[in-house]
Amino acid sequence: MRLARVFVESPLREGERLTLPPGPSQHLISVLRVRSGQPLVLFNGDGRDYGAEVLTAERRGVAVEIGPAGGPEPPLPLRVHLGLGISKGERMDFALQKAVELGVARITPLFTERGVVRLKGERLLRRHRHREGVVVAACEQSGRRRLPELAPAASLDDWLAEDHACPVLLHHAGRMPLTSIPSPDGSLTLLVGPEGGLAEAERAGAEQAGFTAARIGPRILRTETAPLAALAVVQALWGDLRD
Repeated sequence: MRLARVFVESPLREGERLTLPPGPSQHLISVLRVRSGQPLVLFNGDGRDYGAEVLTAERRGVAVEIGPAGGPEPPLPLRVHLGLGISKGERMDFALQKAVELGVARITPLFTERGVVRLKGERLLRRHRHREGVVVAACEQSGRRRLPELAPAASLDDWLAEDHACPVLLHHAGRMPLTSIPSPDGSLTLLVGPEGGLAEAERAGAEQAGFTAARIGPRILRTETAPLAALAVVQALWGDLRD
């Protein structure tokens, strides 16, 4: 049986005892039905997993004793920065979740012309926190020991003005297949539009900023499918799916 993995935002040291936060505790008790004496795996993003044993599993929280740390997570052979046009809730969550599972290093949600989600202030902050939860849950499930960076949502223009390594714009009518782009030197940037894609002026702006328009096969992919297909391709060519 696979051990449950739990993310905690605190230092982890062998031999110490810790009461897990309410959210993870409730999930462990109500969903996974943990009991005293059961083993768990804890991680805090420092690159290692820590064995742990449940001491008590009560409504007020799950208390654990921290065991030894495991080996460090290997460095990413290809660091992929995904700029993703913001789409509606479930589609965006799905794309984020699967991008994390596929080994993305950094994600920036982007406000674009055709994007239908326009949040500001406290609502935008709450959505960012929600997305952070999606990223953490994907790391718990996939075994990642370091959290990929989730940048605050930005406008496409502001994001294009940043420096980007090996910048690639995914577009169904791109002038070359993704598999034909030059081999990146350890880092790569992928830009994917929202539902309906980027507007023509936005695509032109991306290309003026140095992005190469590349296609993935003969079909037009949805906004939640395109980044996942692209990540699988680049990870198989240059990343950690080669082994």
